[in-house]
Amino acid sequence: MKKILLFASGTGSNVENIIQHFKNHHDIIVVGVYTNNPNAKVLDIAKNHNIPTLIFNREQLRDGFVLYKIAELKPDLIVLAGFLWKMPEAIVKAYPNKIINIHPALLPKYGGKGMYGIKVHQTVLENKEKETGITIHYVNEHYDEGEFIFQEKVNIEECASADEIANKIHELEHKHFPQIIEKLLIPNL
Repeated sequence: MKKILLFASGTGSNVENIIQHFKNHHDIIVVGVYTNNPNAKVLDIAKNHNIPTLIFNREQLRDGFVLYKIAELKPDLIVLAGFLWKMPEAIVKAYPNKIINIHPALLPKYGGKGMYGIKVHQTVLENKEKETGITIHYVNEHYDEGEFIFQEKVNIEECASADEIANKIHELEHKHFPQIIEKLLIPNL
């Protein structure tokens, strides 16, 4: 059985989608949801699905505590699904090409520190882009600079607000993220 560990910081629509996708899967299971936010809605989502959770602070992420807790679960893939902190180098080195992230834009545009969620969509709108999309990439020690795994574009010429763009991006994320996770874990499916 291949094991996924999810990291998230917020409401968790991608976490919910991934959990639902793999709920009755014969070869892949979600073994934990880790968050830096004690008020994150992902905690409720995990609880509703009987998935163990861990809440940690910045010091615990840096000092090896989170790395130790990850090692206990022995995940085959660590999935950042709306996790807003940079992964420490020690974790990245311990799990090379085993940590992936989804970004709500077509990297390398609109990435980096502070570029997440509605901020990305607002900037895309202000720059009058005709299209945007998602990027699923491996995580390295820099924000949004890891090797690309998958990108998908969507036309946003009709979008009048950042919220409208966000809705289109969520559709792409929910459609593609679980599929890419599955392909990474079981390439011959």
